[in-house]
Amino acid sequence: MTFLKGRKHRKVIFKKRSMAGSSSSSAAPSETFEQLPYGDQQTSRSGFITEYPALAESALVEHVSGTAGSPYIMSTKTARASMIPDLFTQLPPCRDLLITESSQDQDETIQECLPFLSGLNSDFDYNEHGVPRLGRDRHIAFLHKSLGRLPSGYVAADASRPWMFYWALNGLSTMGEDISGYRDRVINTVRPIQNETGGFGGGNGQMSHLAPTYAILLSLAIVGGPEAFDLIDRKSMWKWLSALKQPDGGFQMSIGGEEDVRGAYIAAVIITLLDIPLELHPDSPAWSREGATLLTGLSEWISRCQTFEGGMSARPDVEAHGAYAFCALACLSILGNPHDIIPKYLDVPLLISWLSARQYAPDSGFSGRTNKLVDGCYSHWVGGCWPLLEACLNGTKPSSQRLTSVTSDGKLYSREGLIRYILCCCQDQSKRGGLRDKPSHSSDSYHTCYVLAGFSSSQNNWKFDHQVAKIDFGGSHTSAFQWTSEPIIESSQIFDEGDRIGTLHPIFVIPEGAAEKMRAYFASKGGF
Repeated sequence: MTFLKGRKHRKVIFKKRSMAGSSSSSAAPSETFEQLPYGDQQTSRSGFITEYPALAESALVEHVSGTAGSPYIMSTKTARASMIPDLFTQLPPCRDLLITESSQDQDETIQECLPFLSGLNSDFDYNEHGVPRLGRDRHIAFLHKSLGRLPSGYVAADASRPWMFYWALNGLSTMGEDISGYRDRVINTVRPIQNETGGFGGGNGQMSHLAPTYAILLSLAIVGGPEAFDLIDRKSMWKWLSALKQPDGGFQMSIGGEEDVRGAYIAAVIITLLDIPLELHPDSPAWSREGATLLTGLSEWISRCQTFEGGMSARPDVEAHGAYAFCALACLSILGNPHDIIPKYLDVPLLISWLSARQYAPDSGFSGRTNKLVDGCYSHWVGGCWPLLEACLNGTKPSSQRLTSVTSDGKLYSREGLIRYILCCCQDQSKRGGLRDKPSHSSDSYHTCYVLAGFSSSQNNWKFDHQVAKIDFGGSHTSAFQWTSEPIIESSQIFDEGDRIGTLHPIFVIPEGAAEKMRAYFASKGGF
């Protein structure tokens, strides 16, 4: 990569070259962003050019005729925009000169996000930091509507019904909405789709699958109550999990289905929440005379899913993905204390390097894979990895040796960048409400749930208490219940305090306290 060095205090900007006889100084603010693609792809590729930041400043002042002295003044809108760090309003100073379809898509995404991040959109009500308020009421109304009657086209997504009500219920709870009125509907919906052979299908008459089973169990935990918990057939669930357990240590998602890291995480969640005995059913393909259990070889299998890049893949020897990184870290954090088990089975520095590369500037949200675009849902799938890794690195160290002594806020990613992306780019500011992938996409309950989960995580510090579990019950694998949270409160906070939302468990991704109640309920019942 070649570049030209500018003099001290100059900013490096890669912009489209002006045509002969044209002037860029007269560009209107709305045109400024359209002038910012990286270079003319048809002309000589001479690398980077440098100039004073006049282009950025031209969008931040307004001309006032008849004014003595300077003909320019800073408007209220401009004053807010000037509070936004350049990192989030300007193009990256360095760029690979190889033009590919992926790099062009990234350029277009930056162009799409910059107007929203700039604090100059007249349709938004920004605070003093150039960040809009959380449209809580609109988003709540959007999720309530998603739990009502849906258009006929949703018939094709019938197998995803459990996910739809989990996303909506979780999002509503996160924003402080009372969802108790949905308890009976949830119970009546899921009771007939539980199979006698164990587990839940996505709908009536469908085979059991770990994905809808996970969504249903979390939904039952959210609505809570003995009636919700008692409909779960734990014994048949144990037999079904035994049938999914594989000799190599992993779990299939369904009988005869794919074996991947989602299965490992979800199986660990089910075992923990329902206090399932670890002994294998004799008919399990993983049963052995040596006494193998549901968890035998699971950590080792996850270890084999780490790729040469450092990320985690669905199964050994395939591409790394942010969601699989969360599943792997969360699963290990169920199986043991994160500061012991994660470095035992994963290359932590390499994983941190890969996860760090998922956050780009200026858009500053997370992408899910190498050379992929920012997407609001990874606010959780990648953003949710950081509390687990922070607990891994902090361990039992004294406060003077923890991450807070290395970074200003004890975080390994840009909290401000993620919060700006969520509030500026992910909110549907129309009457529709809801949250979305990026500005050009429509809102949906999936993105609303996981964008809010990422927002919640960025507002709080999660700490692993290596000494005491939050609930008192017997049994093994209680590490998932040794987490405590505290809000991050700082003078430089860029979001309004009224936009603070509820806390979600860093492993189970449901409101704090819900998982503890479910586990305590089943632990009190003992065996089958």
